[in-house]
Amino acid sequence: MSKSTTTTEFKRWLAELKTRIHQSQIKAAIRVNSELLLLYWDLGRDIVVRQMETNWGSGFFEQLSKELRTEFPNMKGFSERNLYNMKQFYLFYSQDNTILQQVVAKLENPIFHQLGGKLQQDENKEITIRHQIGNEFTTHQIFQIPWGHHVQIITKCKSVKEAMFYVQKTVKNGWSRAMLMNFMETDLYHAQGKALNNFERFLPDYQSDLAKETLKDPYNFDFLMLTEDYKERELEDALVENITKFLLELGQGFAYVGKQYPIKIGKRERFIDLLFYHLELRCFVVIELKTKEFEAEHTGKLGLYITAVNHQLKKNTDNLTIGLLICKTKDNIEAQYSLESSNLPIGISEYQLSKLLPENFKSSLPSIEEIEERLRDNGNETKKIKNK
Repeated sequence: MSKSTTTTEFKRWLAELKTRIHQSQIKAAIRVNSELLLLYWDLGRDIVVRQMETNWGSGFFEQLSKELRTEFPNMKGFSERNLYNMKQFYLFYSQDNTILQQVVAKLENPIFHQLGGKLQQDENKEITIRHQIGNEFTTHQIFQIPWGHHVQIITKCKSVKEAMFYVQKTVKNGWSRAMLMNFMETDLYHAQGKALNNFERFLPDYQSDLAKETLKDPYNFDFLMLTEDYKERELEDALVENITKFLLELGQGFAYVGKQYPIKIGKRERFIDLLFYHLELRCFVVIELKTKEFEAEHTGKLGLYITAVNHQLKKNTDNLTIGLLICKTKDNIEAQYSLESSNLPIGISEYQLSKLLPENFKSSLPSIEEIEERLRDNGNETKKIKNK
C-alpha cells in the first residue's frame, strides 16, 4: 500500500471519527437536557398533585428555592421564578392529557391512567411508575428542546396544539431561542400552510403536502423600511438587501438564486422577480411580487415563468417548479378561480408591511457627503477651541 493511499484512508477515517464524536456530543447534550426536563416535569407534577402552595402557603416557592439552592449551590435553575415555571410546564402540557395519553397508551398497567389525577398512596409504587414513565417520556419531543425554549412556548402559546407545532419545528430545524421567538412573534402557527394553492392537482401527494405546509399567508415584511408609495422594484431590492431576514420569513429550505433573473422566452428576454430553490421540495420556486391588489392576469405571467424555468433550468432530478405570487391584497374568490383555471402549481399569498415612512422622509435626511462635511466642520471647530 502506498503512502498516499494510507494518508487518504487515514484522512477519511479521521473525518468519519470526527463526525461520530460530534454526533455523540449532540446525543449526550440531548440526553442531559432530557434528564433535566424530566426532573422539571416531575417537580412541577409534585407541586400540582401534592397541592404544595395550598398546604405550605404563599411563601412556598421562596422557601423551596432557598432549600434547593443551599443543597445544590452549583446547580442553576432553582430560582422562585423557575420553580413556578416548572409548575406551569406540567400544568400546560397535561391540561388536556394530550401528552400523557401518548405515554400511558404504551403501558398496560391501569394505574398509569390515574396520572394527573389523584396521587398514589403507595410511595414505592409511585417511584416505580415515575421511573417507567421517565424512560418513555424522554423519547417525546417536548424533552428534546432546551428549557429556555419551553418558557417562551408555555407563556405565549394558547393551546397544546400550538405549542407542539413550535416544539416540532424547533426539533426539526434546530431553531435557536431567538429564531423561535421571531417565528412566534410573526405567528407562524396561524400563517403557515394558509396560502391559496392548487398543488393537489399537479403535484404528487408527498410534495403537495410539503409545498402547502411550506407556504404562508400572510408574509410579514415589517423588517423592511420603505417609504409610502413604494414601487415593486423597491420592495424587491429591499427584500434582497435583507436577504437573511427574508429567508427566515420564507422558512426552512429556501436557497436564494437571484433577483430579476434573466430568462429568454422566444425573442424576448424576461426577468423573474425572485428565483429560489427549495432544498426539501427539490424544485425551483418562482416568486412574483405585486404591490397592488391581486389581478387574475398575474397568474398567467407567473405561469409563463414557471414553464420557462421547467424548460431551461430544471434538471431531470428536480421536481416540477412551483410559483408563489405575493401581493399586497387579494380577493380570495377571484384568486381561487384564477388558480382553478391555471394548469401549473401556484400559491397566492398576501404580505404585511406596517412600518412605512413618509414619502419626504428620504429627502429630509442628510446625504453621506453632508454628514462627512459636518463632521469635518465639527473637527475644525474643536481644534480652534483647543488652540485658544
